Amino acid sequence: MNLLSADEIRVLTEVGFVAAGRGDVQRAERIFSALQRLRPHRAFAYIGQAMAYMNTGRSEDSAKILGHAVGSVDPDERAEIEAFRGLALQLAGRTSESLRALRAAASSSSLAQAMLGESEAACSR
Repeated sequence: MNLLSADEIRVLTEVGFVAAGRGDVQRAERIFSALQRLRPHRAFAYIGQAMAYMNTGRSEDSAKILGHAVGSVDPDERAEIEAFRGLALQLAGRTSESLRALRAAASSSSLAQAMLGESEAACSR
């Protein structure tokens, strides 16, 4: 039994990403924590929570959240988690770990491939 419809989940997700984009960690945390309980095997709630931390300069916290989420999400969504984890690691100044995470995810995620290309280009400058 689902407590919320797919449309209600979508609206909550959008509101959560607005909060994350504004750096409102407290609201984003509440929304995405609830979404993680409702959809524990889906990547979007973990990515949203992590984005809130990234947007406030807390990339280390973001990387930790995503690192813990890798084992929780559906295998089909793990590459997206790793792609955003790679971004968080890069923002945290952990370049070699970032590149490893992005390379691991690039084989199954076009998002990770794009992030990897940007990261490698930035490293070669």
